Amino acid sequence: MDWREALREGAVIPAHPLALNAGRKLDERRQRALTRYYLAAGAGGVAIGVHTTQFEIRDPRVGLYRPVLELTMEELRGKPAIKVAGIVGPTAQALAEAEFAAGLGYDAGLLSLGALRQASTRELLEHARAVARVIPVFGFYLQPSVGGRVLPYDFWRGFAEIENVAAIKIAPFNRYQTLDVVRAVAESGRAGEIALYTGNDDTILADLITPFRFGGVELRIVGGLLGHWAVWTRRAVEQLERAHCEGASPDLLRLAAEVTDSNAAFFDPANGFHGCIAGIHEVLRRQGLLQGRWCLNPDEDLSPGQMEEIERVYRAYPHLNDDEFVRQHLDEWLR
Repeated sequence: MDWREALREGAVIPAHPLALNAGRKLDERRQRALTRYYLAAGAGGVAIGVHTTQFEIRDPRVGLYRPVLELTMEELRGKPAIKVAGIVGPTAQALAEAEFAAGLGYDAGLLSLGALRQASTRELLEHARAVARVIPVFGFYLQPSVGGRVLPYDFWRGFAEIENVAAIKIAPFNRYQTLDVVRAVAESGRAGEIALYTGNDDTILADLITPFRFGGVELRIVGGLLGHWAVWTRRAVEQLERAHCEGASPDLLRLAAEVTDSNAAFFDPANGFHGCIAGIHEVLRRQGLLQGRWCLNPDEDLSPGQMEEIERVYRAYPHLNDDEFVRQHLDEWLR
């Protein structure tokens, strides 16, 4: 199965965090351990250089975008994993990142349009076409509250018609806007070619068990590319398998609510998602995969009360964590 076929079948793709030491420098050993954890947990791929990896890696004073992509590819090369690199910025920057990622062997680029907030639909599509000439594109509908923008149906219809678009991550956290993307793909005639992935942290399992039908074309959101799946990844793999097999069973609907409650603790929507990266890091710290929850930005940490929320969901949903799996294999991943 090649990566495009695997993408269309549906996969767990964690949005890969950045492992730092107490000096806020790259902890290469633990960065590699994270990638090994995701592969061992059964993830179908990883996405690196994305929001969860921290956009500050591109700051020339930090200079980690290229080293982190290189290090991750060293762990992924030769593995049957979908390899996704984050691509951001205005067209010149996006093309440079796409060329670098393609040269390393990444399969696709997750294309963020956050830097083009004032661009017209025509300009956005020109930007996407330019990147798609360099690397297959994984579209990304990022919610406005964390730097995205509202993208109309007409954009997604035109986007779906770009030949080298392989997938779309739908993450507006909005059902109306989610339907815009699904309908656009259905009506583009490319429903069999473009894989739909959830990034809607508030409706992860609901997205995966919902059948969509437009004009006689039925589509499913087949997988997820999520920061939430950067933790408790073994359980995420099991949940995706169940969603594919069971559909909207009462047990999965109940589980969907539990996953959303856990996500609220990790991603901190109560405080405008301020603690979302630190929340992921805290769970990985508890498991021993990270030494601490440090971020490149010293001001980025858990919000007041977030630690208590993480502890609450750990107690409430012990069946959702994969702590025992991590304990069994941590030493080999840290080798």
